[in-house]
Amino acid sequence: MHVVAVLALERVSPFDLAIPCEVFARVRLPDGRAPYEVRVCGVAKTVDAGAFEVRTAWGLRDLARADTVIVPGVADPALPVARTLVTAIRTAARNGVRIASICSGAFVLAAAGLLDGLRATTHWLAAAELARRYPSIDVDVNVLYVDNGQILTSAGAAAGLDLCLHLVRRDHGASVAADAARLAVMPLERDGGQAQFIVHEPPAGDGASLEPLLRWLDENQHEKLSLERIARRAAMSARSLSRRFREQTGTTPAQWIFKLRVRRGQHLLETSALSVERIAAEVGFGSTATFRDRFHQVVGTSPQAYRRAFRCSASTR
Repeated sequence: MHVVAVLALERVSPFDLAIPCEVFARVRLPDGRAPYEVRVCGVAKTVDAGAFEVRTAWGLRDLARADTVIVPGVADPALPVARTLVTAIRTAARNGVRIASICSGAFVLAAAGLLDGLRATTHWLAAAELARRYPSIDVDVNVLYVDNGQILTSAGAAAGLDLCLHLVRRDHGASVAADAARLAVMPLERDGGQAQFIVHEPPAGDGASLEPLLRWLDENQHEKLSLERIARRAAMSARSLSRRFREQTGTTPAQWIFKLRVRRGQHLLETSALSVERIAAEVGFGSTATFRDRFHQVVGTSPQAYRRAFRCSASTR
């Protein structure tokens, strides 16, 4: 049984605390087994969570005995991190425990020195302060989460869901993670990063929404989709389409299609024995080299390395 220790700090964000508790507790393997045991570990027996108090059955010493530690955010990340907490986090890290933060929980990891020299993220409102206080950290405000292997960080609030589902996927593959995502009424992976939360004009109620076009792109992603063809489908000029697309999705039609194809490639790498060359053709890339380049841009690794990692985890399903 994989033990997930969720850290309950003083003035912890109730939402951040609840996300890992709900996600990991609900995961089920195909045979019905629950692969995770969730333990809420408090800095004290009773922890102030703002609107209510949390009574905990586990303490800081239990962090080092867990397999994964999740550090939620707190109401005021500027507060100093207690030495006892820093020691507990460092001890867990030395024991090889996987440690992840949600939102401003990154400040705890930073105080423990676990983010030195690494890329990391946090809520966009706190990113500048994290960078100022810890200049050795490469703070990336444009992503939902950063996976450095043993140490992971996520952006604000709902990005904690993205992070937890990513961990489930790492542990048990896409099928199990997709089931967990459905229970949370959440896509397994959201495109884009925190930049997508810049305020855009909402889709017009006069039929101007791109939702039907996005659905058509998903259904026809394997075909040759030039900007001109997509614009004809949308019954607008290429210039108007590009402007409307960025307004509603925060990206370009070409980037949207590339990511659709890469996600489809991920699925085939996980679930089929097709060669990388065949998968490149199946998902609509003109060449294997292009597929490899685009895959690395989106996923951060090669198709071969991705397949090795997820086919290994598939054996646990």
